[in-house]
Amino acid sequence: MATFQLELVSPEKLLLSRAVEMAVLPATEGEMGVLPGHAPMIVTLRGGVIAVTEGGQVTERLFIAGGFAEVTPERCTVLADEATPVAQLSKAAAETRVREAEAAYTAAAMDTPEKREASMDRLLTARAMVLAAEAA
Repeated sequence: MATFQLELVSPEKLLLSRAVEMAVLPATEGEMGVLPGHAPMIVTLRGGVIAVTEGGQVTERLFIAGGFAEVTPERCTVLADEATPVAQLSKAAAETRVREAEAAYTAAAMDTPEKREASMDRLLTARAMVLAAEAA
């Protein structure tokens, strides 16, 4: 089957760089499948799981806490704010993040709309991390 180059980069390091058949990304507007020959685009990513398909099956699942993806017909480069293999997620740590994010969102009630939106994004990402940790 045809492949394309997938690269996943976090602020700390290059986490993944190899040829894959498909990647499903948590785009801001919904799940987005990337296949070889995909139309060029740049998309924003929300907190969620990237599923990597090789040999006809999902071989890797990585949680990201938002970022951007650049897609070309031959390559998909993901620049993630934070990335962790799903198997390494801790449900307890994710639940702690949810509590902290809920408190921050409540505290932002009287802030600017931008700060409230950033707080809501953080809360949604923390909730997505809990779901990913439960599914691991």
